[in-house]
Amino acid sequence: MENKKEIPDFDDIRPLENSEVKAVIEELIVNEDFQRAFRYIKPDLNWDEFSKLMRSFKTKEDFKSSLAYDIVMMVAKNTTFSLTISGRSRLPKGLVPCTFISNHRDIVLDAAFLNVMLYDVGYGMTQVAIGDNLLIGPWIEKLVRLNNSFIVKRNVTGRQQLLASAQLSAYIHRTIKETKESVWIAQREGRAKDSNDKTQTSILKMLNMGSDKDILTNLIELDIVPVAISYEFDPCDFLKAKEFQQKRDNPDFIKSKRDDLLAMETGILNNKGRVHFTITSPINPQLENLDKSMEKSDLYTNVAAIIDNEIYKHYRFYPCNYIAYDMLTNTNRFSSNYGLKDRIQFEAYLQGQLDKIVLPNKDEEFLRTRILEMYANPLKNHLTTQE
Repeated sequence: MENKKEIPDFDDIRPLENSEVKAVIEELIVNEDFQRAFRYIKPDLNWDEFSKLMRSFKTKEDFKSSLAYDIVMMVAKNTTFSLTISGRSRLPKGLVPCTFISNHRDIVLDAAFLNVMLYDVGYGMTQVAIGDNLLIGPWIEKLVRLNNSFIVKRNVTGRQQLLASAQLSAYIHRTIKETKESVWIAQREGRAKDSNDKTQTSILKMLNMGSDKDILTNLIELDIVPVAISYEFDPCDFLKAKEFQQKRDNPDFIKSKRDDLLAMETGILNNKGRVHFTITSPINPQLENLDKSMEKSDLYTNVAAIIDNEIYKHYRFYPCNYIAYDMLTNTNRFSSNYGLKDRIQFEAYLQGQLDKIVLPNKDEEFLRTRILEMYANPLKNHLTTQE
C-alpha cells in the first residue's frame, strides 16, 4: 500500500488496550471536568460509589456493557418516545464483522444508540469513528477511547491529511480483518445539516487506502452495511438553522468549540420523539456487479449511490416529515399521512424552535425554510428510489 511504511502504529488513534484501562479510569475519577460532566447527567450521583463502580471495570468490554450501556439507555428513556431497530435478519451471520455506514443526525448518539441495540440483539458493539474536533478536553479523549472509539484526525491539511487517511484506513481494515470487530463510521465528515444525506466519495477513497488490491476488492473486504437513521425530532434543528444563517451572512463563519459542546449537550439532553434504526442490505452483491474497469471517479460515485439508495429506501417517516414536505411545496400531497392535530402540533413545535434562535439580524423566513428542509429532505430522497 502507498505510504504503508510511513505508518508505524495506531497508538494515537486506536481505542485503549485492556492493559491501559485501569490507569485511565484512575485519571478520569480525579478529573474535575469528568466529574462535572457526570454530575450534570446524574445530579444525585454519589461520587464515592461511582468511583468504586468505575474501578470495578477491568476491560473496555466491562465499561461498555455496563456503565456506557446504562447511560445511553437512560438518555433514551428520558429523551425519546421509543428507540427501535429493524433489519436484524440482514446482519452478517455468525457475528462476522462488518463496516456500518450510516447517515449522521446526532454528534454522539447515532453510534451510541446503534451500539446498545446491536448489543441487545446479540450482535455485539462496534468500534466507533469519532472526529478529533469533538475531543474538546483530554478527559473526553480518554473517555471515548475507553468506550472503544478510534480517532479521525480532521485538523490536518496537505500531506498530513493523506498520511492520516492512510493510517485511518489501515486501522479500519485491520480491525475488520484481524481484530474481527465491526466498525461504525458516518457517511460524511460531520452531520448533514439539512438532512440531505449523501455519502462523500472522500470517505470511500479513504476506506480504499487500507489495502493494496483494486478498489472494489478493497471495499468488498470491509463488508459495508448501510444503516438508515430516522429521528422524529432533531433537538439541534434550530442550532443547525442558526448556523445556516451565520454562514449565509458571513461566508468566513467558523463554529467554535463552545458551539460543538452546545450541540453535543442539546442533542443528548433534549426530546427526539421516536427514533428508529434500520439495518439495510449489505452492499457486496451490488459491488460485485460493478465494472472494475470503470474510471475511478465513476466507481466511487456508483458505490456512494448504492449506499445512499439503501439508506433512502429504509428511512422511517413520521407526521412531521410529511407536513414539512407539504408546507415547503405548498401542496397537500401527503395529507393522508397526518391529521389536523399533527399539523397544529408540528407548527407549534416549529415556532418554538425558531424562538430559541438569537441572532442580531434574525431572518425568520429563511430559518423556517431551513428547518422545514431538514424534515422534508429525507422524504424527498426516499421518493427518488421509487421513481
